[in-house]
Amino acid sequence: MVKLSFTIEDVTLLRTFLIATALVAMIPAGATAAPKLSDAQIKKAIIQQSIANYPGSCACPYNTARNGSSCGGRSAYSRGGGYAPMCYPSDVSKAEVDAYRRGN
Repeated sequence: MVKLSFTIEDVTLLRTFLIATALVAMIPAGATAAPKLSDAQIKKAIIQQSIANYPGSCACPYNTARNGSSCGGRSAYSRGGGYAPMCYPSDVSKAEVDAYRRGN
């Protein structure tokens, strides 16, 4: 029978290796870091979310009303007070893009 002798450093190194191997094995095959979204893509997502949060069908002038007509001046965007949805990229500030990027 062969007697093996290990130092504490050997055991610690082996334990670290085994834990790291187990963690790597848990990563799904083909997993990569999420692609970085451009400012334009983030603005589009913020606008879509803003429109989705509006309770009616006329958040923006380019939306279609329930009767099939264009919302135009009847949209929440075009009227003062109340809801103020974001409808265009120029409505989304750099600070909002940065906040979205930090939160997602």
